[in-house]
Amino acid sequence: MLRIHFTAEDLARTRVAATIGVAAEIYYSLELLREKRDLPHLRSWRSAVAGRMGADTRPLTSLVPVRGPGLDLLALMGDVSSLDHAVDNLLHAPVSRLRREFEGLDFHPGHLPWARQVSEGDRDARRELAEAVRACHRLTVEPYWHQGRSELVALSTRCANLMLEGGIDLLLRSICAPLVRWRPPVLEAPYPRRVEVRLQGRGLIITPTVFSKLPVSFLWDPLDTAQPPRLTVPALRRPLTGTGPGEPDDSTIRNLESLLGRTRAAALQVTEEGCTTTELARRLNVTAAAASQHATVLRNTDLITTSRRGGSVLHLITPLGLALLRTGAQPQR
Repeated sequence: MLRIHFTAEDLARTRVAATIGVAAEIYYSLELLREKRDLPHLRSWRSAVAGRMGADTRPLTSLVPVRGPGLDLLALMGDVSSLDHAVDNLLHAPVSRLRREFEGLDFHPGHLPWARQVSEGDRDARRELAEAVRACHRLTVEPYWHQGRSELVALSTRCANLMLEGGIDLLLRSICAPLVRWRPPVLEAPYPRRVEVRLQGRGLIITPTVFSKLPVSFLWDPLDTAQPPRLTVPALRRPLTGTGPGEPDDSTIRNLESLLGRTRAAALQVTEEGCTTTELARRLNVTAAAASQHATVLRNTDLITTSRRGGSVLHLITPLGLALLRTGAQPQR
């Protein structure tokens, strides 16, 4: 049993993240394949992906330990939704951080030399690992991300609505019920062992995931006591299947531009993957002030959501925005 103790300050600082980040989702997908756990909503995904790993994915799959805790790609690559951004974080991670994340992991004996190369920050090893991250993403995540992203957005939207209707108390009473129980001031969740956690004013980040092997999981960095822990919750409500719709065709884009204007239509497309205001400005080739203004208009019409992440904000498309992007016409509200 996991028991998380809240103070009034913790409740005020608790929030819902839009995503745990592309790197963690990739790694979680590999852990699911390793464990062969039969999860009905991932059964079709597993049958399509299993057995297709090859030499291009091996530099990453060989770093999935044979047992025990896994490699923390969230710590090494961040919670960013952009694969390019995550890979850049990996290539520039401090060697001290690499060593710490690799320490004590139970790798297969044949993979230990490779693990040591990576953990010591070897430049070529990092590049090889980065390419393997991309290869695993192409195989296990990218073909399924249209549905996965839609369900992440839907869960984030539901959580936001719960917060608006009844504040943090209603959110904690509703998240993953009845597995998770809110007995103020303690949140209880199933866990492999008994753990008592006192947030001590840091708050909690509730984080939806697509490739979730457990009903809930609790993530924290014992060496960074200032960072709020994360409670991950599964976002999937239906089986993960198919590649999903492709990119909008030319006629759809023209309709969208007629409705929103060219720049704002482009902004909506950029938020499909999630982006900060700075990233949005760069992708649109406009100033940060102009990007913020476009984001405000899209948010005020419920086409995107905006949440704070450290010193920046993350913009992410909503189900309404996805519907508009795919049809190019005004959806019914």
